[in-house]
Amino acid sequence: MAEVLVVGGGGREHALAWALAGSPEVTRVYVAPGNAGTVGPAGDGRAEMERVPLGADDLEGLAAFAAERGVALTVVGPEAPLAAGLADRFAAAGLAVFGPRREAARIEASKAFAKALMDEAGVPTASWRAFDRAEAALAYLEKAPAPWVVKASGLAAGKGVLVTDDYGEARAFVQGLFAGRFGAAGRRVVIEAYLEGPELSVFAVAAGERFVLLPPARDYKRIYEGGLGPNTGGMGALAPVALPTGLLEEVGRTVVAPTLAALAARGTPYLGVLYAGLKLTPSGPKVLEFNARFGDPETQAVLPLLQSDLYRLLMDAVEGRPDAVPLQSEGTAVAVVLAAPGYPGAYPRGLVVEGLEQAEALPAVHLFHAGTEREGGRVVSTGGRVLALVGRADTPEQARARAYAAVRRVRFEGMHYRRDIGTEAVG
Repeated sequence: MAEVLVVGGGGREHALAWALAGSPEVTRVYVAPGNAGTVGPAGDGRAEMERVPLGADDLEGLAAFAAERGVALTVVGPEAPLAAGLADRFAAAGLAVFGPRREAARIEASKAFAKALMDEAGVPTASWRAFDRAEAALAYLEKAPAPWVVKASGLAAGKGVLVTDDYGEARAFVQGLFAGRFGAAGRRVVIEAYLEGPELSVFAVAAGERFVLLPPARDYKRIYEGGLGPNTGGMGALAPVALPTGLLEEVGRTVVAPTLAALAARGTPYLGVLYAGLKLTPSGPKVLEFNARFGDPETQAVLPLLQSDLYRLLMDAVEGRPDAVPLQSEGTAVAVVLAAPGYPGAYPRGLVVEGLEQAEALPAVHLFHAGTEREGGRVVSTGGRVLALVGRADTPEQARARAYAAVRRVRFEGMHYRRDIGTEAVG
């Protein structure tokens, strides 16, 4: 029997802890630092969850805790500790960890690195240029056709990307990046061609050049219905997405496999989830970005569909054989994010959240905490994205109905959510 550690404190980490707690091999899931939802029984006969007062950036503290407790597996949720070398620290101590080492995690930590790797591997993506000086970036922007896609090359919590057909807005964004809007993340800027088509998120559980694909998902990133307003960390997700026959296999063949092969050839083999954010263009799937971890909020929609044992799947990957057992999933899930007023800009904290018990009591509904804490017996908000309510059913329509039925039972001041999650709306 095994104890597991999940690193991180958001909705993705609550979903990971909940899914791992469902394994018959797991007796306890620690979450560092966790949130108001990652404590106590995980429900449905699952193992207990327990919060650990360690930040996701406390590499030494996390490694010491895992060693002291004899943790069988550590699963890293956020990208920042991976970019800082958390997996390297664990591996050096002989601790089993699911997440790529620092050099391989550059596939997310540096968009310029990822684009160069894709070119090297022959992975289909948009044409691009990287810039280290504002003057050169602005000169290129002036000549490039609209719409413009401008990205901070480094980690910017999912907010360092602008897609616009307004030249003034694009120019101001470039200037803001070089002026330090996202700190070190914007010291290098990538400008790439706009790709037409719907978006798709594909997760590969990978070890070296072997991998298995999880159900494909769609993330709804804009704050308002119809794909309007600024980008967020994600306002909801649908999984799986109905795809033409053979398309998911094509993504595995033309995107995932050559990328893993290129990383292995560089001497930086990949262990973890390789997230491919794609555009389904008229000429086939093309990569918008890679992430070095599970997506948020897609994870909250994908994991409730798995019939496979997540702990066994990830342990098999750590042992170099993620495809050892056929992956099984069932049904459809829709995840709706409830956000604080003002998000993705400045937002208040400490908003009292009510109605959680009523929402959780509904059939085939999962409630994953994101930005929450417990104060005096009450749940209060601590982040911009507060909760994700997930409805699971046989069809997208039924899953949407269940998710929004749960949404209607939850209340906090200024609560904002999109009403078109799970539809064909532009993300």
